[in-house]
Amino acid sequence: MSNKITAAITAVGGYVPEDKLTNQDLEKMVDTTDEWIRTRTGIEERRILRGEGKGISEMIVPAVKQLLEKRGIDASEIDCLIVGTVTPDMVFPATANIVCDKIGAKNAWGFDVSAACSGFLYTLTLGSSLIESGRYKKVVVVGADKMSAIIDYTDRATCIIFGDGAGAVLLEPAENGFGIKDSLLRSDGSGAQYLKMKAGGSMYPASAETVAAKEHFAFQEGKTVFKFAVTGMANISAELLEKNNLTGNDIAWLVPHQANLRIIDATAERMGLPKEKVMINIQRFGNTTAATIPLCLWEWEPQLKKGDKLVLAAFGGGFTWGATLVEWAYDPK
Repeated sequence: MSNKITAAITAVGGYVPEDKLTNQDLEKMVDTTDEWIRTRTGIEERRILRGEGKGISEMIVPAVKQLLEKRGIDASEIDCLIVGTVTPDMVFPATANIVCDKIGAKNAWGFDVSAACSGFLYTLTLGSSLIESGRYKKVVVVGADKMSAIIDYTDRATCIIFGDGAGAVLLEPAENGFGIKDSLLRSDGSGAQYLKMKAGGSMYPASAETVAAKEHFAFQEGKTVFKFAVTGMANISAELLEKNNLTGNDIAWLVPHQANLRIIDATAERMGLPKEKVMINIQRFGNTTAATIPLCLWEWEPQLKKGDKLVLAAFGGGFTWGATLVEWAYDPK
């Protein structure tokens, strides 16, 4: 083996709020049914961060603290912290900066990455590059979103899908080949019209008009996005396997973005993976945007074994999509 530095995941942390929003709750809010939601999305309930003045940093802090505790290190040892999100605490400063202050990561620099549902994969690739460069030893990569902050709960097309949550991983240098092996990432800005939040940026700053027109809520043209997502996520995952001379038999787990059960099934099928090799928690958490993949890793961590090959795959607004090959670096504690 060459002693090329790779970035290994050495600890995982996660957090979901206590409050649940069930399909039955939604039946009272919009014209929908539990059966309709379950058959089309696979979702039964989602978690919602309630309370005045609570942003995603409220969820990231416990996730990162948990990860530090598992690894037995202090926040001051973190070199860099990157947050993938489309619902930052504020437009600026970056949520990463706020989190570092809250946890006492005095020696870290950090920033946010906006890639919607692919946010975690984008940040993971970035964080890996920082480790591979040899300049940094401990990089924390976070995926977190409070989608309830930008969802119109009178819009039955979007309000049934999304939930809130945060997940984080610690990246450290490895010389034994474990860790992030490869990433294929793509983006296509022509998809912006189908999945976006129109107002709140410099193009349409907040005004009485933009608020009245409900332009600060996420807008999604479901059918179009679904079509793109099914092919995008499935194709890129298959391409990643091919590029690395692997087949579904070599993969221990598919860790898909939890957008919709049908998209997950299509991706697994394309890779030739049986359902029991696919991490699925969409029924309990819904689509938490950038948080879905790290939340899966957090929940399945006790089942992951050293040397397991994982494919992480996502598709999100922008459009953004990608797949990452990971060789798991440690056995369950």
